[in-house]
Amino acid sequence: MSRLAGKVAVITGGAGGIGKITAEKFLKEGAKVVIVDLMQDALDKAKSELDGHGEVIAIKADVTNASEVESYVKRAIEHFGRIDVFFNNAGIEGKVAPLVDQKVEDFDQVLSVNVRGVFLGLKYVLPHLIQQGSGSVINTSSVAGLDGSPGVAPYIASKHAVVGLTKTAAIEVAGSNVRVNSIHPSPVNTRMMRSLESGMKVDEHTLAKTIPLGRYGETSDIANLVLFLASDESTFITGAQYRIDGGMGAL
Repeated sequence: MSRLAGKVAVITGGAGGIGKITAEKFLKEGAKVVIVDLMQDALDKAKSELDGHGEVIAIKADVTNASEVESYVKRAIEHFGRIDVFFNNAGIEGKVAPLVDQKVEDFDQVLSVNVRGVFLGLKYVLPHLIQQGSGSVINTSSVAGLDGSPGVAPYIASKHAVVGLTKTAAIEVAGSNVRVNSIHPSPVNTRMMRSLESGMKVDEHTLAKTIPLGRYGETSDIANLVLFLASDESTFITGAQYRIDGGMGAL
């Protein structure tokens, strides 16, 4: 299997559920992979699990810190010589509360990770893709980036912002043969959903009833879409918003 043969991929949030399974799929498809995450212990664990699948390095970085983002991009290029795929995936869910009860500092934290982090990744990765005249960027948004939902205003706002960044970047770099798309998952079986379930005081079974296919997405479902957008099978797709939501967008 070699859909990404010879390519180098950088994945933020690379030690998390979606990031790690995507890294595994990328490695199995021939890519060399850089996983970036904030937590060293999680990074070390993820790297040990991925090592048997191919060549992977792990870099600890805060995606909200411009110098650390610039540094992980520089280190990736120094190690592998290039970047072909950027999965701009790191994000947090924030607190569950009505908008008027959301703390300003919590709102700022969600926007910092989910918007500033995506912006900084684009700012420091795109110049290299432009220079080489090719590349695919996949930004992780959410169904929350296309629709509204009570109780998670900071998250909703941040994921809508990712759509704007995606569309703008896609237009700006299209002339350099660089593609930028966003993905929009429904609830996925990850730690984030356990946190949201707790905050909403509901269980998976209840939330799954809101999804026409009747279940949460799995991390492998999301990784399969990211793999397609990373590969040369999607060379005429840019500026697009890909729902992967079990039919929620059809309601």
